[in-house]
Parts: sequence; structure tokens; C-alpha cells
Amino acid sequence: MPITVSLFSYLVSAVCCIMALRGLSGPQTAQNGLRFGIGGMALAILTTLMLKDVNSYGLIVLGIFIGGSIGTVIALKIEMTALPQLVAAFHSLIGLAAVFIAGAVFHNPEIYGIGSTDNICVGSLIEMSLGVAIGAVTFTGSIIAFGKLQGIITGAPIIFKKQHLLNAALGAILALLVMVLCLTESAFVFWLIVVLSLALGVLIIIPIGGADMPVIVSMLNSYSGWAAAALGFTLQNNLLIIVGALVGASGAILSYIMCKGMNRSFFNVILGGFGGEVAADDMANHSNKPAKIGSAEDAAFILKNASSVIIVPGYGMAVAQAQHALREMADILKEEGVKVRYAIHPVAGRMPGHMNVLLAEANVPYEDVLELDEINRDFSQTDVAFVIGANDIVNPAAKKDPTSPIYGMPIFDVESSGTVMFIKRTLGSGYAGIDNELFFYDNTMMLLGDAKKMCDGIIKSFEN
Repeated sequence: MPITVSLFSYLVSAVCCIMALRGLSGPQTAQNGLRFGIGGMALAILTTLMLKDVNSYGLIVLGIFIGGSIGTVIALKIEMTALPQLVAAFHSLIGLAAVFIAGAVFHNPEIYGIGSTDNICVGSLIEMSLGVAIGAVTFTGSIIAFGKLQGIITGAPIIFKKQHLLNAALGAILALLVMVLCLTESAFVFWLIVVLSLALGVLIIIPIGGADMPVIVSMLNSYSGWAAAALGFTLQNNLLIIVGALVGASGAILSYIMCKGMNRSFFNVILGGFGGEVAADDMANHSNKPAKIGSAEDAAFILKNASSVIIVPGYGMAVAQAQHALREMADILKEEGVKVRYAIHPVAGRMPGHMNVLLAEANVPYEDVLELDEINRDFSQTDVAFVIGANDIVNPAAKKDPTSPIYGMPIFDVESSGTVMFIKRTLGSGYAGIDNELFFYDNTMMLLGDAKKMCDGIIKSFEN
């Protein structure tokens, strides 16, 4: 393929990726965004395969077949509730790929036109160092995030003394090693950078609590993009630079928006130094307090006699796959003249946009779905706040308890509603591992059980 044709194809592919990000910025245009993304990546792969320097088509096709087959099986079998951990796992693979590519380039510089063994261009060494370091951090950090989301690792912050000092020391050592690598081109130093970066990826994620995992997923997405962009300079691949920068920048912007919505420091997120700074040893145990337990019939009576209802979905709704029953319940209430809206918190679920995707799957009208800053002031004029499977995002401890891991995080002021209905399996703590005193407020009714079954029970009670 002529160089001009390949450059034009890469440009078109880059434009498709930009259009994909634009489409994914809103639920109405998300499907078109995905189509642009798929088309752009397909064009990029085909263009690369047609370059004159590409050979070993057998191995390439075999790799595409194996990877594509695994991806297809996972896509067909994955549950919506497991998408966050799937995203984290895929981020880890991107980071690992960056490490492998950097290793291949370092040991075979002649092939990539960046010099010869023991005489690599300094600029390329810096680019490789950045790519391999960010990639290694992304790999192990994403593995830890996957473990926390999957429940393999505790969602509570893992903290030890002088943790941040250790992270800072590792960062300084890595910077020093990059300089040493530029001077010596030592293979030992190169792989030492990899090892220390792998360790740093673990250390910056383990102190972060489960309630903050959506921000971590976004942050790691940004890291994977910057790793790709750094290696794009080394490989002299314009498309890799553009797409990597797009992913890195969009992930960073999303992380900033979420940090602002959670009252977190953006720079602390980048450095992995937030969440669980203070251990909540004195959290009150509310298990011996009386909670008002209701039934589906009680909930149906209150809902039908309300004039306005705000639904607050959380991860429990995703686990129970209750979004379709919830929408049916809301439709019945609308037919009765009840004003029904949905309130989405920036960190509801386990990844950005998790609840929006589930509600869109159930064909909930987009205009009924509102963000925290759009609807939070309306709870005081609302008859019923219907909380389904959420916990930490409505926990008053975020406003009242300075020792709480979620202190300072903006929450929904559901307690100001006339009645708060909570659908939860138990009175247990949320993902952040802390009690919720809202369960025991005088205007709160707990609807204990599976979210889908409870919604189905409310629907049946409407019909009676």
C-alpha cells in the first residue's frame, strides 16, 4: 500500500475514533458512536496489515482468531452486572500489551528504525520507559481493581503506615532509573523499571475503597491510553499516537468530572492517594435499632397515592436484573398520574454510566433520567424516594461523619422526601463497608428481598 494511502486511511480511522467518543457522550447517540469506533478500528487493522513491512500473516491471523474468539465468547456470556470487572480486565490486557511491545522494541531496535543494540535514540528510550512504566502500572492496577469489583479482594481500603511515602519513593526511583537507562541502555535497568512499575500499580490501588472504584476504572482507562500514545511515538505510528491520546485525555476528563461529583482531589486520584484515609473504627452499629419493615402491598399503596416519585437505582438493581420490572412499575404509576423520574449518581454501580446503560436497556425514556446536580434539590418536594439496590450514594455518613471513608462525597438527599423506600436484601452495609443510619429513620420503609421480585410484587399489588 502506498504511504499516502495508508496515511489517509489512518486519518479516516482517527476521525472515526473521534466521532465514536462524541457519540458515546450521550445515550441517544451511543449506538452510532460504537459503530464509528468499530469501523475506525477495523479500518486501522486492515491498513496496518497491508503495509509493506508487515509479514508473518499466519501468526497475525492466528492471533486475531484466538483473541477474537475469546472476546466473542466473553461478550455473549457476560452479564450486565459484570461489565465493570470486564472493563478492568481488558484494561489490564492493554497495559500488558504495552509492556510486551516496549520489551520487543528495546531488544530489537533495528527492526523499528530507532537505532541499533546499545545505540538506541535517547528520545526513543524515554518514550519506551514511559510506555512500559504506565503499561505495567495499568496492568497490575487493573488486576487489583478487577479483584475488588469481583469480590476476590476486599472492597475496604488496605492501608499501612508510610504508604504514600513508599509510593513517592518508588516514583522517584523510577524517574532515576529512566535517566540511568538513557545513559547505559542496560537491559537489567529496563526490566527493573518494569518490576517496580508492576509493584507501584498494586500499591496505588489497594488503599482505595470500593465506593470509589468507578473513578479508578476511568483513571485506568486513561492510563492505558497514555501508554499506547507513548509507544506510538517509538513505533512512529501516527494512529496509535492519536487514538492513545484520545483515550488518555477522555479518560482523564471523565475522571476529573467524577472527582468533582464526589468531592475528591483529582491529583490524589492520579497518584492513587485517596479513599479510606481515615479508618472508621467508631462506626455505629445500628443492628439493634428498630427498622420499619414493609411489604410489596404497603409499598404499592404508598406509591399509588403519591403525586411524585424519584427512583434511585444502584448496583443491587443490576444484580437482580430488575430494570425491566422497575420500568413497568414506573409506567403503571405514570398512567395513574404520578410524576416519575430517575436519579443517577456519578458513581452508582461499578463503573461510569453503569446505571444509564441498564435503564436504556429497559427502554426508560432518556428525559426521565437526571443527574445528581439536576435533581437533588427536588427530593424535599417529592412524596416518595424509591431507592432500589443503592446504599452508599444515599448514606448520610457522607455529610455527618468525618471518620467515614465516604465523607465529603455528594449524596442524594433522599431523607428529605416524604417517604424513603429501600429495596435491599438485608440491613447490611454497602460496598464501602459502612452502616447506613438512614435505614432507621422514621420516614424510611425497608423492603427486604430481591429487587426484581419486590418490583414484581408491587406490580401485582397495583392490579389488585
